[in-house]
Amino acid sequence: MTTVEGVVPAGRSGAGAVRARRPLAARIVARTGGGAVRVFLVLVALFWLMPSVGLLLSSLRSPQHIAESGWWQVFSEPAQITWDNYSRLLSNDKVMGSLLTTAAITVPATVLVVVIGSLAGYAFAWMDFPGRDGWFLAVVGLLVVPVQVALIPVAKLFGAVGLFETTAGVILFHTAFGLPFAVFLLRNFFAEIPRELLEAARLDGAGELRLFTRVVLPLGGPAIASLAIFQFLWVWNDMLIALIFADSGNPPVTVALQQEVRQFGNNIDVLAPGAFLSMVVPLIVFFAFQRQFVSGVMAGAVK
Repeated sequence: MTTVEGVVPAGRSGAGAVRARRPLAARIVARTGGGAVRVFLVLVALFWLMPSVGLLLSSLRSPQHIAESGWWQVFSEPAQITWDNYSRLLSNDKVMGSLLTTAAITVPATVLVVVIGSLAGYAFAWMDFPGRDGWFLAVVGLLVVPVQVALIPVAKLFGAVGLFETTAGVILFHTAFGLPFAVFLLRNFFAEIPRELLEAARLDGAGELRLFTRVVLPLGGPAIASLAIFQFLWVWNDMLIALIFADSGNPPVTVALQQEVRQFGNNIDVLAPGAFLSMVVPLIVFFAFQRQFVSGVMAGAVK
């Protein structure tokens, strides 16, 4: 018997040869059955979602019930669920204002990184200019610079120019430290675009700006979406930069919740719903762009 790859050794059937060439993981899945694998994956997903579910149920319980028992008691006593905690949270001007401050920091920092990173990535990928490779290596080298190294120098610089404890200062810091990864990611993705496609657009009279906006950006949508998600999650959940550079009178939500813990150690009726709301926004952003995120992550694996 012959197969696509040649002659099957004697004593081995074609089906046996195919099974022998299959990866071990594929053979295990085939033997155990797809149902068992699905059950296992569902259990893993439930395990990772358990902290989020616990935080949600804790935010719906009164402080007395939280102090007396765990959040799982809600399943046996559904009467514990109440919306009073969220009513108190909505009346807490500091925490609600911190959510707006966080959005005012996160959205510009994400947009600036995406726009500047896209332009720089296109330039490094398809434009010739003196020292292009050297500048790109310098950008890549900035990826290994830890944020902690720049805290004191940047704080002195911001203090000298009047940006310390301002929203603009936090935005600039996040933008500066987000750009190296953005340029590295988008340059590598844009470089995979077929050269013939760009040359055909140039023959049709497209300039660099039109080529970038009409050809490169649509093709780079998955990578740009992945970058936007990474940057949004990093800035939204950041506490170190916000704690040092943000306005102490109008802090982001991470700092505001930390101040609530420090000043009111038993103020769980505000902390639990506040923490859950601060977690829900990144989840909404991720699930809204998950298809583009997966496409961007897998793009390099299928080329």
